[in-house]
Amino acid sequence: MKDYFENVAVSMTVCDREGKVVYQNNRAVEALGEARGNNLEECHKPSSWEAIQRMLREGTTNAYTIEKKGVRKLIYQTPWYENGEVAGLVEYSIVLPADMPHKVRG
Repeated sequence: MKDYFENVAVSMTVCDREGKVVYQNNRAVEALGEARGNNLEECHKPSSWEAIQRMLREGTTNAYTIEKKGVRKLIYQTPWYENGEVAGLVEYSIVLPADMPHKVRG
């Protein structure tokens, strides 16, 4: 199967139920270094690791923005499922343009 996520302009990291990184696309490797096989606990502070464990346990999503070196990003962490059960998390890191419009629809 073709890997549609390998060269998109979004960083994508996937972990399993124990927090072990099982996939990173090219953008994630460029930003974070090779992490496949490592556990997320190794690269997060305790409060972040607790949030990851809660998302894995409860199947919840976590979304927030950060700014680093003048670049704003949306961080979106959400569970992925296998056979109806939480199997891990997907984290997207998306650069937000400084002049990004906000539209209200409805």
